[in-house]
Amino acid sequence: MLLEYEAAAGALKIQLQSLEVQRPTPDLKAAFHTAAKGRVSALITIRNPLFSRHPKPIADLAIKNRLPSMYEGSDYVEVGGLMSYASNDAEQWRRAAYYVDRILKGTQPADLPVEQPTKFEFVINLKTAKQIGLTIPQSVLFRADKVIR
Repeated sequence: MLLEYEAAAGALKIQLQSLEVQRPTPDLKAAFHTAAKGRVSALITIRNPLFSRHPKPIADLAIKNRLPSMYEGSDYVEVGGLMSYASNDAEQWRRAAYYVDRILKGTQPADLPVEQPTKFEFVINLKTAKQIGLTIPQSVLFRADKVIR
């Protein structure tokens, strides 16, 4: 995913600063300190198992550092992240269940097509926007699938 973000940033002429966070218990405070020193103006996280275990601390640190934040999952927005745009998790689980059903009924996994997500959702947390002093334009709010007030 990082390569895709780098390509998009380059096309938009936006400087991207990548911060690696590793270990089972990542030092998120140090990463945000590095970001602050680098004078970053926004945060985007890549969905991965390491970050998925720490949505609240990541969202809280983004708010504390007054960073607009974008996530690959609405679970971050529900605990205080600013916004997310990602495939709909519930729909993906339904599709997975469909594939399991087909396999259990005898279809060979190799005979099933590879699918890409088709349903995406855009979620905005207005409470967080207010906390960091950001006004979300009405035109953006109208496009959101869910707005947390």
